[in-house]
Amino acid sequence: MLCSARVTAESSARRIRRMLDTAGRPAGFTMTRLLWAKLWLPVLAAGALWLVETPSPAGVVAVLAAVVLAHHLPEAALLGRGQERQEQIGRELPDVLDQMMIAVEAGLGFDAAFARAAATGRGALTDELVRTQYDIAAGRPRRAAYEALATRTQAADLRRFVGAVNKAEAYGIPLADVLWVQADEMRVKRRQRAEEQAMKVPVEVTFPLMVCILPALLIIVVGPAAMGVLESLG
Repeated sequence: MLCSARVTAESSARRIRRMLDTAGRPAGFTMTRLLWAKLWLPVLAAGALWLVETPSPAGVVAVLAAVVLAHHLPEAALLGRGQERQEQIGRELPDVLDQMMIAVEAGLGFDAAFARAAATGRGALTDELVRTQYDIAAGRPRRAAYEALATRTQAADLRRFVGAVNKAEAYGIPLADVLWVQADEMRVKRRQRAEEQAMKVPVEVTFPLMVCILPALLIIVVGPAAMGVLESLG
């Protein structure tokens, strides 16, 4: 049982560590704080709810539900931060690839273009590029550093780009051609995402329109006629 608990604890720690990497290791989220929060939040939630609720089967169920929700709340918050960061990286990737492509067309090599994008850019993707540069400077193989970048961020477009770069190096394909194709593909995807978001706007506006604007419009249009009918009926 001790071995099973140790394996469970290690797997949970690895999962939290991956989530921290995906979220960019924000200042307020550390491994120690997260583990303490997962330990103490259920206790505090159960104690507060137990003081409010009267002892009953429904109260016990409410306490158990509060304990489970409080236990998973830190991971849910960290998961949300990670998803936001993945979306941010996806939005920044086309601009970074365009910048690298311009640098390559100006005569720089792929490594120099990568380093220039890491040095001059801003945002979550730039931070990850800088970290990758540090890994390469520390002696990590470039292929392994790129794969660590894709694994760390869990961004689908970035993973596809890293896979294309590593395959190009393995088969001797010029990286400039791969970079041009990937930049063009990312621009098309960015336009498709913008069109998709624009198509969602009418659907999202329908509910507020029905709930907030339509009743007031009906009161303004139908109200005077209804008052006139009531007055005519005496």
